[in-house]
Amino acid sequence: MKFDLIIVGGGTSGVACAYIAAKKGLHTLLVEKTDVLGGAITQGLVVPSMKVDTNGINCEFFTDLKAFAAKYNANYTYIDSNDAWFNPELLKIVLDDMLSSVNCNILYSTQVQNITKESCYNVTLLHKMLSIYVESDYIVDATSNAEIFKILKLDLQNESENQQAATLRFILSNIDLKVFSKWITELDKDTNVTTVDNTGDEIHLSTAYTWDENRKWALEPIFKEAVKNGDLTFNDTAYFQVFSIKSMPNSLAFNCPRIILENYENLLDPFVYSRALKQGRERIYRIYNFCKKYFPGFENCFISHISDTLGVRESYRIKGKYTLKKEDIITNKQFDNIAFTCNYPIDIHSSSKTNDKLEYTNHTYSIPIETLIAEKDENVYAIGRIISADFEAQAAVRTQLSCFSMGEAAAKDIAKKFN
Repeated sequence: MKFDLIIVGGGTSGVACAYIAAKKGLHTLLVEKTDVLGGAITQGLVVPSMKVDTNGINCEFFTDLKAFAAKYNANYTYIDSNDAWFNPELLKIVLDDMLSSVNCNILYSTQVQNITKESCYNVTLLHKMLSIYVESDYIVDATSNAEIFKILKLDLQNESENQQAATLRFILSNIDLKVFSKWITELDKDTNVTTVDNTGDEIHLSTAYTWDENRKWALEPIFKEAVKNGDLTFNDTAYFQVFSIKSMPNSLAFNCPRIILENYENLLDPFVYSRALKQGRERIYRIYNFCKKYFPGFENCFISHISDTLGVRESYRIKGKYTLKKEDIITNKQFDNIAFTCNYPIDIHSSSKTNDKLEYTNHTYSIPIETLIAEKDENVYAIGRIISADFEAQAAVRTQLSCFSMGEAAAKDIAKKFN
């Protein structure tokens, strides 16, 4: 079977690419190794999506996603105007509906076994024990680890000694949010940290604490007491952040725990990755018991979800026709062929207490389409966290809304080549 393009990876960038490509009439195949679309936003429980300034560039998928989510009561606009507070479970249904609406072909539980290139790409897929042979004019690598670039022997950037810390997210349910929201707003008057939005139907809120000593945290005495009492380890306190979830009343999504790696360990090592998952689940259980003991309203809560995948922020990055640099972001370098814009800070989560970074630019910067195209093969694209960027630039453009726009930009660029 011949396709115009094959997207490998149905995460945030891949699903956006597949939707826009099929919507534009391209014969599109989306290959996903698991049984569900959405990647970080569904399986990884990375909700809500962080706000970025898109300038209206390549945000058609995001606009359509919100419209489809509204059909399932799966999204909420928070008081800070962030309109991407998605329900991760319902979004699995939403994304199926979206891709069905544009007749996109999807293969679940399928991985790429091999690719050769002649007049087009000959792709061998493996669905459980069944081999499937397809052809395509274009290939989009949305695997998050540049797996297709490795198969095609296309260049990757040299591995950096720097790396971002990972997170294993989870959800606690059966929380009395009325009690907790009253307590936390009385404790913490800093609305840059703690906010509550009571709509009458649902209570929505967010609060946080980190081991960063550069600011005053209202929750700091409670976390220090828990460490003193042996209910938490010091490393458990590295990062703590919670968000409410649309259509999941009395539940909170936890953006933690942070995975603390030893010196020179790297998540690209499968043994390190596996130990990180185990560490994350151990930390989740401690944080769960800590919340039950120290937070009013949590007395009867339970763990309802643990992320199916480790939240990895940075791994392999491809070598594209252009490599985005930190200096490009800081100086607001102008480009001719803009794939998307962003105003998110350079956001580096470290395993070390002293190496976190949150560097704001105070302007919206642009990213060129050349960062998504392989340096040595213009028919191969890469989207998501594997974008062609240096370590610090990637730390600014890896968020979900940017990944949506990357996927859309790649799809539209390919579609132009068929006209």
